[in-house]
Amino acid sequence: MRKRPDGAGALRRIALWLVVTAGVMLAGVSGSTAMAQDFTARATVLPGDSGIRDRRGRLELSLHLSQGVPYRIFTLEDPRRIVLDFREVDWRGVDPAVLLNSDLATAVRMGQFRPGWSRMVIDLAEPLALEEADLRLAEDSGRARLTARFGPVAAEDFTRLSGYPETPGWGREGLVALPSQVPPKAPDGPMRILLDPGHGGIDPGAERAGVVEADLMLTFARELQEALVRSGAEVYLTREDDSFVSLEGRVAMAHALEADLFLSLHADALASGRALGTTVHTLARSASDEASRLLAERHDRADLLAGIDLSDSDDQVAGVLMDLARTQTQPRSEQLADAIVLALRSEGMPLNTRPRRAAGYSVLKAPDVPSVLVETGFLSSPRDRENLVDPVFRARLANAIRDGIQAWKIADDTLAPLRLK
Repeated sequence: MRKRPDGAGALRRIALWLVVTAGVMLAGVSGSTAMAQDFTARATVLPGDSGIRDRRGRLELSLHLSQGVPYRIFTLEDPRRIVLDFREVDWRGVDPAVLLNSDLATAVRMGQFRPGWSRMVIDLAEPLALEEADLRLAEDSGRARLTARFGPVAAEDFTRLSGYPETPGWGREGLVALPSQVPPKAPDGPMRILLDPGHGGIDPGAERAGVVEADLMLTFARELQEALVRSGAEVYLTREDDSFVSLEGRVAMAHALEADLFLSLHADALASGRALGTTVHTLARSASDEASRLLAERHDRADLLAGIDLSDSDDQVAGVLMDLARTQTQPRSEQLADAIVLALRSEGMPLNTRPRRAAGYSVLKAPDVPSVLVETGFLSSPRDRENLVDPVFRARLANAIRDGIQAWKIADDTLAPLRLK
């Protein structure tokens, strides 16, 4: 059996490798210019009495609730979809496949959208507009029934009627407020890390054999947080529960925290082909391979799936952010990814045959924070799935990632005097 190298020696070797290989990167850089309240009682859905069905050429939603709640309804396009917001509904026990029985609608998803808010999104097969909505309360039981009907409209009318409403008291989704207990960052304080458990809330991510990516990554993020805190780091999470956080919000939180690094955690599933082992991804204008491009597209669809209006997004701004990231932050992100891969290999963890990849992940676009995305494994792989549900395996994975981060920090501190101020 091969003798495993001692931990301190492995960290020094990885850090030295990073310092040596960073010279070319630095040479290239040197010429560049540098809401809602929480409710204690949620309404629950009564699945047996609820449904989405076609009736006389119209789409009818009937939702039976344990109590009445404030709600709003609007439509968005590209793709066409109906969005219903509630304060707040517990969707447990509701099967989308049973709820949806319609040719006018193609899919439905629901879940927590942010603390105090729940959301349902209905994908449409053709343009429909809200004709009427009614919430009735039963005096004897306090239960409520929401009925909404949507009729056909011309495509241009759907466009005119769609958009995110400015409803007083509801606020704009997007940026996430920092926890009140976050202290100002001290110049000589511990390394500040933001861990991002992928997906959450209305966007569960990949699902295979009863394992849900959003839940699994939140569990692993907490375990990795504990390992990093024990090493002396200051660690925060983009979400602490099964709630949705927009991609913009995750990036904004990294910036507002003045994080030293941002680590997004995922465990995707592929519909076809075989993918095994951990991969570490960095930002790139074009994907390093087709698989990475498809992964980036799936991750970046989270905001669309959650019913966010992206019509005001500015691709030019996104391009500027990417260019800024390439000047000084991007080389540091590359070094961080290399350090994590080396630490995983040193620990003997199962790596993909191409563990280092790159694509245009929106969640990695913070221009001032080194950022990487770790695909811990693939839920579509029985081997990876078995590993990731094993607490012992996850502990080894967390320790290896921690070692990679520590090695990167040693190298990053060594290279800091050579960077532009």
